[in-house]
Amino acid sequence: MPGFSSSIGSLMNDEATSSAEIARLAEDAQRLKNWKRWGPYLSERQWGVVREDYSEDGEAWTHFPFEQSASRAYRWGEDGLLGICDRQCRLCFSIALWNGNDPILKERLFGLTNSQGNHGEDVKECYFYLDSTPTHSYMKALYKYPQAEFPYRQLAEENTSRSRSQCEFELIDTGIFDEGRYFDVQAEYAKASPDDILVRITIANRGAADAEIHVLPTVWFRNTWIWGCRHEGCTLKPRISQQSVGSVVADHETLGPYEIHFANTEDSEAPRLLFTENETDTQALHNTPQYTPYVKNAFQRRVISGQSDAVNPDNVGTKAAAWYRFNVPAHRQVIIQARIFHNEQSPVSVFGDDFESEFAIRVREANAFYEQRIPQSVGDEQRQLVRQAYAGLLWSKQFYHYIVKDWFLGDEQVAAPSESRREVRNDDWQHVYARDVLSMPDKWEYPWFAAWDLAFHMIPFAKIDPDFAKRQLLLLLREWYMHPNGQIPAYEWGFDDVNPPVHAWACWRVYKLTGRRGERDRQFLTSAFQKLLLNFTWWVNQIDENGDNVFSGGFLGLDNIGLFDRSKPLPTGGHIEQADGTAWMAFYCATMLSIALELAQFDAAYEDMASKFFEHFVHIADAINSIDGTGLWDEHDGFYYDHLHVNNQLIPLKVRSMVGLLPMIAVEVIDADTVARLPGFRKRMEWFLKYRHDLAQQISYCESQEGSGKHLLLAIPSRNKLESVLRYLLDETEFLSPYGIRSLSRHHDEHPFNFSANGETYSVKYVPGESDSWMFGGNSNWRGPVWFPVNYLIVDALERYHFFYGDSLQVECPRGSGRMLNLREVANEINRRLLRLFLTDESKIRPSMAGLSRFADDPNWRELILFHEYFHAETGEGLGASHQTGWTALVTRCVEKLQQD
Repeated sequence: MPGFSSSIGSLMNDEATSSAEIARLAEDAQRLKNWKRWGPYLSERQWGVVREDYSEDGEAWTHFPFEQSASRAYRWGEDGLLGICDRQCRLCFSIALWNGNDPILKERLFGLTNSQGNHGEDVKECYFYLDSTPTHSYMKALYKYPQAEFPYRQLAEENTSRSRSQCEFELIDTGIFDEGRYFDVQAEYAKASPDDILVRITIANRGAADAEIHVLPTVWFRNTWIWGCRHEGCTLKPRISQQSVGSVVADHETLGPYEIHFANTEDSEAPRLLFTENETDTQALHNTPQYTPYVKNAFQRRVISGQSDAVNPDNVGTKAAAWYRFNVPAHRQVIIQARIFHNEQSPVSVFGDDFESEFAIRVREANAFYEQRIPQSVGDEQRQLVRQAYAGLLWSKQFYHYIVKDWFLGDEQVAAPSESRREVRNDDWQHVYARDVLSMPDKWEYPWFAAWDLAFHMIPFAKIDPDFAKRQLLLLLREWYMHPNGQIPAYEWGFDDVNPPVHAWACWRVYKLTGRRGERDRQFLTSAFQKLLLNFTWWVNQIDENGDNVFSGGFLGLDNIGLFDRSKPLPTGGHIEQADGTAWMAFYCATMLSIALELAQFDAAYEDMASKFFEHFVHIADAINSIDGTGLWDEHDGFYYDHLHVNNQLIPLKVRSMVGLLPMIAVEVIDADTVARLPGFRKRMEWFLKYRHDLAQQISYCESQEGSGKHLLLAIPSRNKLESVLRYLLDETEFLSPYGIRSLSRHHDEHPFNFSANGETYSVKYVPGESDSWMFGGNSNWRGPVWFPVNYLIVDALERYHFFYGDSLQVECPRGSGRMLNLREVANEINRRLLRLFLTDESKIRPSMAGLSRFADDPNWRELILFHEYFHAETGEGLGASHQTGWTALVTRCVEKLQQD
């Protein structure tokens, strides 16, 4: 059961099979068929999010806790277990389970809130994404459900009692999976057409004794009728009613009528159908009269408590389930079949012989699709890794709904918020009108978009679904997301927080990854560039404190990397001139220059913009490199540092961290022939370099015969500075971990950096794993661990340096080894170390699953892979969010790059 679709050796390579998914992608992109109408767009956690928070203090975790999720209707979305919904989350389908012991139905994933977990919020379940095609024509996921009572209380109490210096207490640590006393619940979906979805649920008893399980495939409408909503198809209340013994009809004014059929069991027993309303149980929650006697938690009351009057005897409502009860023999399995289809696409036979054959065809097509996208030279273990990484990336799509103006106004008499909420968050973002399918970082930990996360997601997406990648990047630049002042919203906890400006880089990379030269999508690039101009202007106006091209951009996604919370006023007063903030802006400039030069080849009007970004880059590079006391380069140490600017003093904060490595990424190689074809740009560039040599001498600007033709190099570090920074980067006692580049130098393990101000001492020490402070909630840590996104940017930059310098620049890697490598070879060495996180070692354990012997010894766990938010720099153990396949799916690019070497 675990692993991707069937065996690697059984792929069909005939033309029809290999092109089927490509044809679906083309039909969907051209709006010929709506193949992506249905997908894994159901959130895995709707409780505890900002959208559902109508409190005065903005404490979303406590305003809508997990304990209320079974009884309280959501306003802005839905959640479920291994579920799907349509792209507007009108009609939802997922699985509910009961093992005969739990106090509640297992309808959604359980986890701890930020205050309960000793390292912040954390899902406490075992589930895995196993497969998906880009159109979701085939999908597979797995949930491991204990047969004993689920240890809700134990997980909460144990983690709450643990200190930050202790590891997290996970579900697997309770021993509840010992001796195979659990069910593997696998959900598979296959599309016979855009509106005909076949469902196969396989429940396998992994234990040595027979075990009972109740399975309730559930279908329901998102509640849009109770809130007085004015913006969507919610003028009529939808309805689900029984059609026959094993089927229901779900009718919605904009989605239309869908039939949902549930097959009989192998013993020819039909499941019992249950009906209720997707409405809040106000009696249970608030001791107030209910709007209807049939409420959201009715199935739990009926199945567990035996309350027959909890469900509607008229077999009608807005939520329905088929109730199956099995006694699954030891080491055996049972299968449930269901089918969801629009009544205009009714199949000839709902559960005939073609049901299983349709699944078999979709599986073969999925295999054939990925066979074309994964290099043939990739071995089985890496191929499995890539498949599951893409599966997690695709399963992490989610319907995201947040109309900020309506959220502030409240919903008539149902959820009127306090005016004090305007002081908490997002008051200046009332133009935001989000009702889209978006790529999420992690649908439980972060079930809301994050701008810089999404930019990284689109790099692996470009390989499997170019149209989706481009549309996602453009979406956040649209006027219903981007602020009128040009700022891109960060994430719902604070749209005005400042994430690193990587959107332009993502657009440029996706443009190049999704077409050969001469065949690329210039319309996409042009559209993105126009909006990025607004965003760039916002950055310059808001983040350059003194107008000196040294930037102070807040925490910039690196959370607790520094002495202070850089997103808040400093305890010393003044501000920090940031090496990373300045590097990000130079990186932004260089990328915009490359885009402008590309577009100028087809429209001379862009030459002026290219000149603007060229000159701006030179100014920033000069400012960060200046050795007259105002730059951020430390000549003695040969490294870039933040400077604390207070009381007309500049105090270098000599922390060797990712902050000082990021100036490396501000590099672009420009083809000299391209410049020659642009006379306007060439003339202004030559004038600038001739008459402003005071600026040009501070940056690397050269000509080279290395590679193919003559090239020009724009980079923050000169060659000498680059070599100096690389000595730190490639030193295993500094940044080079066995598993990639550390976010903080290991030097600070024995040499913490301390700073005293106003009677307080602030310290930064090397912490290779989970955070030992509560800065930024304590659920992420940039003081030592390996993070994929910045590692990828460093690798990307090293490849560009090599393209220019070639073999003329070689460095010792690792430092002290005597092995000299060019920079492309260095990049691949980092790729290999990153990849090592996910490949089994001598003990058959993946370092990212360190300490979990079950994943090595048990065949029902061995092939399952998690893609964590970040990784312990010494052991490789996965940390933070456990399903952050968004940016950690960049590992697919590591595999691909190594195959190209």
